Amino acid sequence: MVNIGNSWDEILKEDFQKPSYLKLREFLKAEYRSHVIYPDMHDIFNALKATPYEDVKVVILGQDPYHGAGQAHGMCFSVKPGVEAPPSLKNIFKEIEDDVGVKNTNPYLVNWAKQGVLLLNTVLTVREGQPNSHKGKGWEELTDSIISKLNARKNPIVFLLWGGNARSKKALISSPQHLILECPHPSPLSAYYGFFGCKHFSKCNEFLTKCGVKPIDWRT
Repeated sequence: MVNIGNSWDEILKEDFQKPSYLKLREFLKAEYRSHVIYPDMHDIFNALKATPYEDVKVVILGQDPYHGAGQAHGMCFSVKPGVEAPPSLKNIFKEIEDDVGVKNTNPYLVNWAKQGVLLLNTVLTVREGQPNSHKGKGWEELTDSIISKLNARKNPIVFLLWGGNARSKKALISSPQHLILECPHPSPLSAYYGFFGCKHFSKCNEFLTKCGVKPIDWRT
């Protein structure tokens, strides 16, 4: 069974025993045997491994993993060291530079994760070259539960919802102590319709500071 190695194991224990997850697990076994699937099966839960439940300050919701070779490693928008930043991440870096003056070139976002930024995709696996190929297979029930459990936390969290898929999760975030920031997706197809100029990175840190929480250093 799943072993994340931190507080998520206990928090998600019942979720990992649900029939829907057990069915997903069998589906994934067959997929990894018969297709090229990203990320590597040992990397699927890297976002949760890097950012324990009690450490989460910010949640960035992605859709599903990158579907090109050598990119996905279990954290949304992030790619492995030495891999060129994909277009959406380049646009995220552009907005960070315009917003808070930080110029990033390293596309491996683990430094954010270690500070409390949960880089969570709503679907955690994908077939090579086939975006959304594992949509509707059971991941959404688990990731919705993760969002709901974070919503139940007393400590404030900033939820960054970029694009329609992420914004559809807004209904799961109801507790008044949290901050929701939403805008179009950073993809080149939509970034010019409101992602650029959203200033989510400075707004996020202003909120955290106001709540007495150490802000995020957006350098990678």
